[in-house]
Amino acid sequence: MDNFIFSLEATMPVFLVMVVGYFLRRIGMLNESFCAVANKYVFKVALPLLLFKDIAETDLRTDFNLTFVLYCMIVTTVMFLGIWALTAWLMPDKSLVGAFSQAAARSSAAVLGIAFVENIYGNAGLTPMMIVAAVPLFNIYSVIILTFSAQHRERGGGAIRAACINVLKNPIILGILAGLPFSLLGISIPTIPLKTITSISNTATPIALLVVGAGFEGRKALSKIKPTVIASLIKLVILPAVFLPIAIACGLAGAEMIAILIMVGSPTTVSCYIMAKNMDNDGELTSSIIVLTTLLSSVTLTFWIFLLRSVGFL
Repeated sequence: MDNFIFSLEATMPVFLVMVVGYFLRRIGMLNESFCAVANKYVFKVALPLLLFKDIAETDLRTDFNLTFVLYCMIVTTVMFLGIWALTAWLMPDKSLVGAFSQAAARSSAAVLGIAFVENIYGNAGLTPMMIVAAVPLFNIYSVIILTFSAQHRERGGGAIRAACINVLKNPIILGILAGLPFSLLGISIPTIPLKTITSISNTATPIALLVVGAGFEGRKALSKIKPTVIASLIKLVILPAVFLPIAIACGLAGAEMIAILIMVGSPTTVSCYIMAKNMDNDGELTSSIIVLTTLLSSVTLTFWIFLLRSVGFL
């Protein structure tokens, strides 16, 4: 029961902020112009600063676990490329491939990861290491998938060139790369810029959640309910069922296992919607998957935590 209450407390506030965004759009307080500007602000300013701060304040020189880091990087690669290949092969509507693939693979690692582990263990453990190992790849693979799946895209060599350019100039990836020297060299950000960065980065999640809720179209979502349910099932059930046993076989346990659960089984991150909208992919499907995975994750995460504790790996 405690695990269920904990999961509810972690996921329901996120879901309710999206509900508020939906309500504000319905009563006309948020309009399309606001959502467009807010999307760009979160994508180009707030989220990059949030990830820059998270990485810069992580000490990568401490508690380095090569097995854990390699696991996170390899699993991230298999998740994204595997889901993308299967979706491109099996999905009849090719315009949904990018949005579906990204949303079915990409977890809310940076937003929920540290909060979950600190709630259970009292400290962040190896979650920052998971974020460093997985989140840059989350964004690189997302950019590649969304570039090749954009509704108005170049073909052939032009698409490859566009994907490379988009990776190199993606603000979120640049934010992560900018934070790495601070982490690796142990450089502290001075107080005044740190407080400024913190103030701006703190706006990323609430504004992004409001925009996701405001962009949620009930009727359009119902027309795409099948891919929404399938993506949510992959995100919350199938990926943990496949990759948690592999983590156990690799000798990982405790805080490492919770970090891995967040990486493979937490709800779809809100930045999926921001990137899909900014890269000419299906925003409606993405927002539907975010809403459903967030709503259901309090149950599925509780189940996985209970199961892992029952078998002695937490």
